[in-house]
Amino acid sequence: MKDPPVLEAVWHLHRADIVGLGELLESNPAAPAVVEWLCSSLCGLCEQAEEPSGDAELAGRVLSDFAILLLQNGFQQTSQPGRKLEFKKVPYICHGVLQRMLTWVLDAVGKEKQEDVSTLQAVRFWLNVFNVSVYKSEVHPDSLQQFFRHTLTEVLTYNPLLKVSDAIHMQKEWSFTRTCSLLTTLYRKLFVAFSAKESICQLQQVLETREVNWQHVLSCVSTLVVCQAEAEQLFKDLLSHLLIKAFENYDMENMITAFLIARQAALEGPAVFMPYSEWFKASFGNAGGHHGSSKKALVFLFEFLSELVPFEAAPYLKVHIMYPPFVPTKHRSILLEYITLAKTRLADLKVAIEDMGLYEDLSSTDESVQPQGQALRDVEKALQIFENTRKIPTSVIEASIFRRPYYTSWFLPALLRPRVLPRTPDVRMAFIDSLKRADKIPSNLYSTYMQACRAMKEKMLQDESKVETRHSKEPVEQLKAELAQLRMLLVDQAKYEDVPAQIAVISDRLASVLGHSSDENEAATLNSPIQVDVSAPGLEPCHQSVGTIWLGGPSLNDAHILGLAAFVIHLSESRALIPEVEASFGMSQPVPGKVLSISEYWNCLLVCRTEESFAFCMRFCTAAASYLMCKFSSYSHEDLCALLPPSLVKKLQYIVPRLCLEARGILCKEAKTDLIWSSLSCPSLNYKRASLCLWKQARFQELLKEKAFQLSFREWLLLELEVYPEKDILSALERQDFHYWAIYQWYLPAPSASGGCDGDLEKACGIIINTILDSSQRLDLGSYGQSKMSVSPDILCKLQEMVLELGCRRKLLSGCLDAQRHFLFEILQERLKDRKHGSALGEQLWRQQELLLHRRILVGLPASALIMTFRKGKKTMLDCEDFFNFVNLELKNVCSRGYALPYDITAHFFRGLLNASLDCEESAEGVNDVLTACQTKCPIVLFSAALWWLRLEPVLCSQWKRLFGAPLAEELERLREWQSSATSFLSSGVVFPLSGPPWISAAFLHCTVQQQSSRGRERNALKRLGTDTEQARRRILNLGPELSMGSIPVLRHSQLLVSLLFFSLLDLISAKIAPKVMSCWAQKFVRDDVADGLHVQQLVQSLTPRFHHELLAREQTFLYVALDLYIQLLRLFVEGKDLLPSDQAGQSPDPTEHADPLEVISTARWFLLGAIPRCPAQSFGNIRPLLDTCEELDPELGATLLHFSRPALAVELEEELDLFE
Repeated sequence: MKDPPVLEAVWHLHRADIVGLGELLESNPAAPAVVEWLCSSLCGLCEQAEEPSGDAELAGRVLSDFAILLLQNGFQQTSQPGRKLEFKKVPYICHGVLQRMLTWVLDAVGKEKQEDVSTLQAVRFWLNVFNVSVYKSEVHPDSLQQFFRHTLTEVLTYNPLLKVSDAIHMQKEWSFTRTCSLLTTLYRKLFVAFSAKESICQLQQVLETREVNWQHVLSCVSTLVVCQAEAEQLFKDLLSHLLIKAFENYDMENMITAFLIARQAALEGPAVFMPYSEWFKASFGNAGGHHGSSKKALVFLFEFLSELVPFEAAPYLKVHIMYPPFVPTKHRSILLEYITLAKTRLADLKVAIEDMGLYEDLSSTDESVQPQGQALRDVEKALQIFENTRKIPTSVIEASIFRRPYYTSWFLPALLRPRVLPRTPDVRMAFIDSLKRADKIPSNLYSTYMQACRAMKEKMLQDESKVETRHSKEPVEQLKAELAQLRMLLVDQAKYEDVPAQIAVISDRLASVLGHSSDENEAATLNSPIQVDVSAPGLEPCHQSVGTIWLGGPSLNDAHILGLAAFVIHLSESRALIPEVEASFGMSQPVPGKVLSISEYWNCLLVCRTEESFAFCMRFCTAAASYLMCKFSSYSHEDLCALLPPSLVKKLQYIVPRLCLEARGILCKEAKTDLIWSSLSCPSLNYKRASLCLWKQARFQELLKEKAFQLSFREWLLLELEVYPEKDILSALERQDFHYWAIYQWYLPAPSASGGCDGDLEKACGIIINTILDSSQRLDLGSYGQSKMSVSPDILCKLQEMVLELGCRRKLLSGCLDAQRHFLFEILQERLKDRKHGSALGEQLWRQQELLLHRRILVGLPASALIMTFRKGKKTMLDCEDFFNFVNLELKNVCSRGYALPYDITAHFFRGLLNASLDCEESAEGVNDVLTACQTKCPIVLFSAALWWLRLEPVLCSQWKRLFGAPLAEELERLREWQSSATSFLSSGVVFPLSGPPWISAAFLHCTVQQQSSRGRERNALKRLGTDTEQARRRILNLGPELSMGSIPVLRHSQLLVSLLFFSLLDLISAKIAPKVMSCWAQKFVRDDVADGLHVQQLVQSLTPRFHHELLAREQTFLYVALDLYIQLLRLFVEGKDLLPSDQAGQSPDPTEHADPLEVISTARWFLLGAIPRCPAQSFGNIRPLLDTCEELDPELGATLLHFSRPALAVELEEELDLFE
């Protein structure tokens, strides 16, 4: 072409619909020249895009538009609707350009080492045309498939110059990691357009019909097995097909193809394909193999193997010798002939079969490993097995008997390499000692080893003495210097023998850095846990580094994450040498003093709470697990299990199904799902795909079957409860779907042996409740010392569903014994049994927080769940016994006033009572029975109703009207009347009516007083109530024995006043006495129980010093009660009982904050000595039964009582006790 146009100008014309590229190409008469111009222009575009001054974004748009046009015209579909074949030259030109550009790419692949960097970068830029996303809806799918299929065929058949013998000899250089990155990138982009099955079918078709480039074919095989999880089984099927055809027709071509593919796939490691040794044994190691059908087939196999011998690498010959094909006895000579030939080849290669290692990877093609290196590997492997089992490995014992030359010439010298022996025997020393005791080490060899070790230690000490005289560096600087010296020794093979001594010096320097100053405690220090407080602001620098790496994890790039993952895996490999960690996260740990392994400690730091932390966790865990399975691919299943940290696998079990629908067995077929994922900034699609690829690996799935690696339902819940919903990587709907799958489809039906619930809904509820409580009590990294008092709404919603379902089932089984159990309260009370947290104060704080959480869970569940129903004859009855017991035993201990529950649980119970009564034939009767039972079985419920009635009444009346549309139940109406009577009495001065137990009337009256803002009228009404009662009492006393039934109302008024006094006293001292004690008094008041010594002591200590002495004259029996309490206090002290509350005795960090027992007694004694002179004379007539005991325990107080016991006139004081101020 003369004066060819500029490519960018042509693009602008085409883009603006001024002159289409098709018209421009068709108008030029010289098609080859157009192809040449267009190819050179595109190459120039790619080169400019990679230049520092180039506009890569613009070049990308230009390239995409030209790629679409080239593909539309170069691979036209004649049946494509709406498209006319208006151009004749354009298809030829476009097809020619694509072909020329592919040749440019493949030429660069073949000359990768000779090409300059700019050319390789330009070629890589052109590979963007193979991104499927470029074409979207612009190109017909059939055209895209045709283009990609054509490209793959051209790559596989490009320049087929290599012979089969070259492939046998060189295929180890064509593995995935060694193949040119341009070629693997091209393969991966092509495979996006096909399924794994389609890709392998295309490969098979090319192999059967075309002459191929073996380097490209085998690198394609490697890429497929690495990048496609399904490829392993598909290649196994292909190999079986090739062997069948080979033995059917005795076809050498199919035979060699099968062997090359099997070896190439095996090069990528057992994580993606079975080792070559296993494939060879599976194919030919038994009578059912393809070669076992006839002698002709057998001869064909050995002829083929014999033809390979001159080109074979040593590892493959070893496989054929160690695992020979099955041969009938009568044809044994054929096998022996081959073995002789193979051994001759090994001799030519200077490889002795006798020197083969104990744990040699026979599938590896690394021929550089000499016997010395293999022996070192064998020793390390044997030490790992010995460390895990504490037994000499079987392979070592067998080698000492059947492979004596290798054992004595290579293995023992590698094991008994002289070194400075540690003060505390390590694994190597223990292993050597075990072999010595088993007579597996010759005595002279062992003696020589010990002498060499002692000599090395003496040399080290001499060197140290010389160095120390001139050493002025700090310990860290010394360590750096010795490490630098080690680096120099490692690169100089002539000084290899000095490496062990240098390592011993480094060990000593490291001990100095860590502060191991004395020999006596060095072993103890090395074995003691490392103390780490992550929440402390003054962390040690090394601890800060660890925390910074993990907490800043989301900001790390891929290379950093991979490096960190590899580091963690290798530290896990050496975990036996690393002390455990005693970590503090600024929390009261459930199990004080529990130490963690290094893997467990890092698992605690690796949290999943936000979008960023989920992405980092998935990237890190995927990288770590993938690195481990590739690095240790030759390990057996058992060895891999011993090396792999369980926490890593469990984290993957949690994350991968959470973020990938495919891991739940749900296929993503709709494009919308991809759009949702692609809109997320993290995790990247590459890591999501990598995680899925790892998840689908057969070997990884085998690991998940091990009990140690299975994520239990409880562990899953703990992880899920840590998530911050507002910052979650999943939306609310996605999280809801995930929870439904995890609970109902996975864990609920799963057997308990694998961490499930055996299909038991009650068991699942128990696990959820216990886990919620454990999680809420637990303080974690990032919580800054604050516990989580809120309950996850998503998990609570699932718990509500289960509890409702259980309630429906219990109604159907109401006659069964199992249905009469209230599993919910059983779970809660079981948690409160035998809990020991090291201190009484810690126990009390834990129980208080635990009960608050119990209340939150109960309020969050359906209200009717608090109440059971049962059949009694033909009637349905309500059963609140379990709830009453839970209130009386536990919930009363967190009552703020000491006699009433909080509003939320009170309202919840009453709402549940009304709901549950729907199951009764007579709903009102069922409600009445329960509220009547409350008077004797759980009075705190009625106290609570009195306190909260103004809020409860509208709620309950509305609910009753909705449910029944009838007048309120009698007992509910009575509660309304008590409230109304109290209000009327205080506001208008009407006579206060008495109905039911006086303490209930007193509760309503007292609570109404507390809720009134104006005190004047209320005080007058209460004084009037007291005056009327006093006058009636005097009339009754004057009647004496003629007391009639008419006095009962007066007695009830007296009981009312006593009850009011009780409630007022509780309010008065509520700020000084624990709710637990106050609630006990409330129960004892109603049930006429007697307080124990602790309550006596607390009453005396907290109440008596705060009374005005003038007020004592109103009650004649006060002196008797106070003296009796004081005597009980003295008896407790004499008997050695602890007078202080259990949560105070000895537990305060400051002993001066709490009085000692003598101070308590002195306070009570002081009060009595001051009160005695002010008590009325009548008071002393009641105390005579106590005088003897008092004189014995406290003679001075006894003398004081005798002095004031003379007859005297009672003095009536005019001042009255106002109990309500």
